[in-house]
Amino acid sequence: MKIDILTLFPNMFEKVFEDSIIKRGIDDKKIKVEIHNFRDYSKDPHHKVDDTPYGGGAGMVLTLQPLVDCIKKLKKEDTIVILLTPSGKVYNQTIAYELSKKNHLILVCGHYEGFDERIKNYCDMEISIGDYILSGGEIPAMVLVDSIIRLLPGVIKEESHIKESFESNLLDYPTYTKPRVFEGYEVPEILLSGDHNKIDEYRKQERIRLTKENRPDLIKE
Repeated sequence: MKIDILTLFPNMFEKVFEDSIIKRGIDDKKIKVEIHNFRDYSKDPHHKVDDTPYGGGAGMVLTLQPLVDCIKKLKKEDTIVILLTPSGKVYNQTIAYELSKKNHLILVCGHYEGFDERIKNYCDMEISIGDYILSGGEIPAMVLVDSIIRLLPGVIKEESHIKESFESNLLDYPTYTKPRVFEGYEVPEILLSGDHNKIDEYRKQERIRLTKENRPDLIKE
């Protein structure tokens, strides 16, 4: 898999992609990630990438030409172009799984007052990572890359992501490790029983309980 990221701030990604599971996936050649500064594609003499909005208003809007030229250069027949924007579909684990099966993704990071609306004609999906505003699309891009890489075959053990939060619209069950008692807080006795059928049922019920308490919206879905 390959992921191309279009951004005005490429340095933001350097340290993020040099550690942990992302680095492992890149080192093992499970994925190739490239960062592109779309300012380099600007045909403006001063490499401008934004301008004032038609109709007036605060802030500056990203112009089409640099972004579209960059997308066209990178896009292939099987590419999925994703616009990272607050107006997009809210990202979840189901979408992460779907994207992890693609061969090539282009992630377009916005900034300033957003995009010229016509950029949507060059994109296949719009994704938001939540109902709040960030200064740009760089952090959402990092979220997508991290969540996708860990789902690629061989990056982590398959069991690790099959049984984790949001599978079957349920949160993950609570986990414990040594010591058995810490400052009076004990590990649930059932986990020490050695009866794996009972443990599996306990964990199932805990997933349901925690989801009802913390994310009842998932149960409704």
